[in-house]
Amino acid sequence: MPSPSGPAPSGRLPACPDGGVADAGPATGAARPDGYRAVFAVPEFRYVFAAHLLSSLGVVVCEIALSVLVFRLTASPLLSALTFALGLLPYVVGGTLLSAVADRYPARRVLVGCDLLCALAAAGMVAPGTPVGVLLVLRCVLAAIAPVFAGTRAATLGEILGEGELFVLGRSVIRIVNQSAQLAGFAVGGLLLTVVSPAAVLALTAGAFLGSALLLRLGTRARPARDGARGAARGALLAASLGGARRLLADRRVRALLLLTWLPPAFVVIPEALLVPYAGLLGTGPAGMGLLMCSMPIGAVLAESLVGAFLGPRVRTRLTFPMGVFAVLPSLGFAARPSLGWAVLLLALTGTGISYNFGVDRWFVAAVPEELLGRAMTVMQAGRMTLMGLAMGLAGAAAEYAPLRVVMPAAGVLGAVCVLAVIFEVRRTAPGPDGTSAGPEGKSHGPDRTFPGPDRPSPGPVRGPAAPVAKTEK
Repeated sequence: MPSPSGPAPSGRLPACPDGGVADAGPATGAARPDGYRAVFAVPEFRYVFAAHLLSSLGVVVCEIALSVLVFRLTASPLLSALTFALGLLPYVVGGTLLSAVADRYPARRVLVGCDLLCALAAAGMVAPGTPVGVLLVLRCVLAAIAPVFAGTRAATLGEILGEGELFVLGRSVIRIVNQSAQLAGFAVGGLLLTVVSPAAVLALTAGAFLGSALLLRLGTRARPARDGARGAARGALLAASLGGARRLLADRRVRALLLLTWLPPAFVVIPEALLVPYAGLLGTGPAGMGLLMCSMPIGAVLAESLVGAFLGPRVRTRLTFPMGVFAVLPSLGFAARPSLGWAVLLLALTGTGISYNFGVDRWFVAAVPEELLGRAMTVMQAGRMTLMGLAMGLAGAAAEYAPLRVVMPAAGVLGAVCVLAVIFEVRRTAPGPDGTSAGPEGKSHGPDRTFPGPDRPSPGPVRGPAAPVAKTEK
């Protein structure tokens, strides 16, 4: 793969470094990179980081401004809340029907094009007299584009940083930005709306997307598409997208890892989705409700930063399964109807579970064929966001018929059972001593470069020609 500092080594980098020595990204040096500083030492990644920061803030501010604008136009709490829901549910459209875009076209072209389309959609919201229905449709457009952008970016990180330790840390930085943007975006959006109109805020959102597009265009290298097929061999975009999704889900190892990326977040957001009624139950004011809403992202940012900065790759790998289960357990504490302080602590602890992604990211990239990497990362992101949206809706429906002290802990119990079942399947499909893993219908499909589970030795560096693999993420 292309690298910022020289040619990439032949073959995939080992998923777990031997002897505590981590891969140094795309270069062949044996020295362990110095954590996040090594990631930011790659100039191209700095542009990706800055672009992601701009677009993430733009998305969050857009959600707030659009929700306020819709409420002012309609005085309908339902339609106002729907603007947030529409930020999640259309992910399944872009993630399944358009996922082949991430592999079929050059990554820089896709990323810049997605940002420009988002800027146009945001600009359309600013136009005077835009009907509410059109506003909601434009919100759906943003949400449908998001998984294609996110999948393409995630795959591109492998080309910028390599597939080893730097890739894992680069993905971690993206997650930190996501959580931080949620905190800063709500604060910035709220402040802006006190001094300017929602339309002006949406105009700033369009500018943020344009700035992101400019950074990606000027700061990232032009690379060829991962899918080398040309002309008629490509087939229709829809068929390629659905066919790629079927291939991914037919692979037992990939399917298990997808479920491991989807299920913990789906159960984690259930108590988060019920924080407004829970704050009402406690009788806290707006300040207390705001504190509850911020608790989980704060826990996530702290855990992600500390684990990435101070723990080595092998230790992070050993934490994958325990933290995946732990993420859903704090919600059990809501059975005791905790006070504001204890609820904040429970939510912050829930946020720390995000650190389980360090291991899953590396396993997943190693298990996916190269030509499907963009589609795989797009499907991963779309599935995660779609399940989170559905979980939020189901939690709200359940809370209509059962008390919060039952619904919120029930998410922890059901989540623990489901996550443990998926972990069992991930362990069963882990590469054996011969480096093979279970493919479609449990059959071996050749070497898998995933790094081992907590009780497995590392298979060591891989020599020879590169195995098929794939990557992507907004």
